[in-house]
Amino acid sequence: MMTMRVVATLCALGTLLAVSPGSRLASSQTTRGGLATPPVVSATTAPAGTDAFKVQWAKVAVRDVGVMIAAIARPPGVGPFPSVLVLHGTHGFARQYVQVAEELAQKGLLAVAACWFSGGGGNGSRFVTPPIPCPDAPPMPAMTSPESVRTAVQTVGALVQATRGLPGVRADRLGLVGHSRGGGAAMNYVLQAGDVQAVVVHSGGYGTQPANHAAEFNIPILILHGTADGAANGGNAVTTVQMAREFEAALRREGKPVEAMYYDGGGHDSFFEDRTQYEDELTRMVTFLLRRLPI
Repeated sequence: MMTMRVVATLCALGTLLAVSPGSRLASSQTTRGGLATPPVVSATTAPAGTDAFKVQWAKVAVRDVGVMIAAIARPPGVGPFPSVLVLHGTHGFARQYVQVAEELAQKGLLAVAACWFSGGGGNGSRFVTPPIPCPDAPPMPAMTSPESVRTAVQTVGALVQATRGLPGVRADRLGLVGHSRGGGAAMNYVLQAGDVQAVVVHSGGYGTQPANHAAEFNIPILILHGTADGAANGGNAVTTVQMAREFEAALRREGKPVEAMYYDGGGHDSFFEDRTQYEDELTRMVTFLLRRLPI
């Protein structure tokens, strides 16, 4: 049913695409992310201030979880394409994340940028535009609460399934890109569900001590982090470069596939204000994801 709803949605948007053969895998994986029912995807209008983006807008509704808004950026061609789900940080679903999805799509990845919690704030808000409203999404999860981690895993799981069910997607080639709190959610999802094929942890939040679980990570991971990450530039005590390096070292000790790039003097949100760093990080993301999720 989810695949059929998605097809109807995109037809309503004027985009007629064939459903990828593997997209029905999503319904058989609902329990791995802790979902009692599969997500329902429907078309929605572009939020205010986003008309310039060349994306399709959708709502992803999950009973007892909430309704998330997502921007779907498609590569040229008919696919099927590998896909990537982009998860925003504490500052909320800023328009910059939709831009990232667009640029990933231009390189051959079907990219979905989604509002995985409502609102946003914190001292990193000054580096991005105000959040795109998504009032019916779950509230912002705490970093360490077991209940909030469970909710985050459910929410990410719903978005993963919705992405897999889109027409033109290779269901067996899906990656996550998570910034800050979104990076923490991506790591927690991998540990709980384990059904994605690659992860980019971008200025990640390490509040749940993923280094202690290094042996449990069984997919390729790319770490991108600034050496000056901290409270003065949008980060906090769990986003320090030391924690990122400890996670990398723990993965290497366990023989896990990990790559890392540390930006000398880079802050927590330098990606959003330093064009040179932005372009380098985007290039590294694309190279890593296309190598791990080949077209």
